[in-house]
Amino acid sequence: MLSHMAKVCAITKRGSRTAGGYSNRTRAAQFNPTGTTRKYPNLQKKRIYVPELKKTVTVTISTKALKTIQKNGAWKTLKKAGLV
Repeated sequence: MLSHMAKVCAITKRGSRTAGGYSNRTRAAQFNPTGTTRKYPNLQKKRIYVPELKKTVTVTISTKALKTIQKNGAWKTLKKAGLV
């Protein structure tokens, strides 16, 4: 449904964030300016079967949202996110 929106989870609405560019403690101690890097959420394109609708829904979601669906159920989670 929201597959055209890149790099944003359809359920948790998490997108990219910036973080420090240091790779290890030694370089940080010597203060080599490395700038910032962009970190992206772990997004997966999944087909989820919703028994209440008797059909599958394709969504791009993060792995954290996948765990939320496992815990709360597909219908409840997708309805709260406004996807069904």
